[in-house]
Amino acid sequence: MTTSQTNTLDLLNSLDLGKPPAQTRVVVAMSGGVDSSVVAGLLKEQGYDVIGVTMQLYDHGEIEHRPGSCCAGQDIYDARQAADLIGIPHYVLNYEQNFRAKVIDAFAQSYADGETPIPCVTCNSQIKFIDLFDMARDLGADILATGHYIASRPDGDDGGRALYRALDPDRDQSYFLFSTTREQLRLLRFPLGEMSKPEVRDHARRFGLGVAEKPDSQDICFVPTGRYSDLVEKLAPRAATPGEIVHVDGRVLGQHAGVMNYTIGQRKGLGLGASASVGGEPLYVVKIDAAHARVTVGPREALSTKRVTLRDVNWIGPGALDQALGREIAARVRSTRPPAPAVMTRRGDEIVVEFVEGESGVAPGQACVFYEDSGPRARVLGGGFIRSAESAQEEPAIARKRA
Repeated sequence: MTTSQTNTLDLLNSLDLGKPPAQTRVVVAMSGGVDSSVVAGLLKEQGYDVIGVTMQLYDHGEIEHRPGSCCAGQDIYDARQAADLIGIPHYVLNYEQNFRAKVIDAFAQSYADGETPIPCVTCNSQIKFIDLFDMARDLGADILATGHYIASRPDGDDGGRALYRALDPDRDQSYFLFSTTREQLRLLRFPLGEMSKPEVRDHARRFGLGVAEKPDSQDICFVPTGRYSDLVEKLAPRAATPGEIVHVDGRVLGQHAGVMNYTIGQRKGLGLGASASVGGEPLYVVKIDAAHARVTVGPREALSTKRVTLRDVNWIGPGALDQALGREIAARVRSTRPPAPAVMTRRGDEIVVEFVEGESGVAPGQACVFYEDSGPRARVLGGGFIRSAESAQEEPAIARKRA
């Protein structure tokens, strides 16, 4: 086989489709950042029929642009400029109403319930991979491509896909994509999953994109100046109800101005002054009881969690979820934390994840994401949102299951 033939086959198979790029329409979700702009540029360069689509998710007149935001104001302009330079059609779609109802309102309500929400996951599952999918189909697209750092590979002979952690561990976004369904994976592609961030910026410079040095987007893109408590108080006033700060031993240490100002594992800004430590040991938020407006604090060891109960579990691993019960997997309870050995079980209708060793600072509302193992390129098996967490101090952690 000649080099020319090999290159042609590489192009034919770059999206794992059985037809030439020129006959393959790809809609690229362009946020106005460097990652999605490079995806559009690379696919156009490979000969695909590329259309850029940008979602306007909130009113950029009300929420000012700041470095690290996306999907409003300057970001829409940047996406349009990138599309013009690459030479592809570009459309702006207004999803403000859906985004407000499904993401912003839900974000505020979650804080009012004493949780620590992840709006990025909700945006992916409720907006990008539903509303944007519908638009991609309306445009006759074969594929929807995004700038997420996660790998997608064929799984079986039926067109199924499997997700894997990204090549660049510092950029891996698998934690935020656990709720992607099997059906969605068939139409999704993530071209940056096998690339590093420096490589992406090099491509942006090669294409001459003005966003080549643009800062990365942040999770809570719709919060002006990063003060999420102002937004939460406006949309869910009960989250600002004053209450007691109590020690795990029952002592009342002080008062707070609303549970929205606290998250599990928080150490600074407790509002306790000289009482922010007991016996010389710093105190951490270990529990939030929104119903009674009570924040419980304690020593670091009180943060250790042995078991979490999940809601809205999504399984995209091989076979059925029940086939994985009782077997050791790896579970990740924070985007900044590596997957840890754990075992999934079922308690009634709920899925429970028990850690081989205690995990620290587990917060209801965050995600617990399942992986095949703790390796850097491990397959993503799914995950769920943490409904509740049980302290590791109640009983010893489970013993590691041995092969």
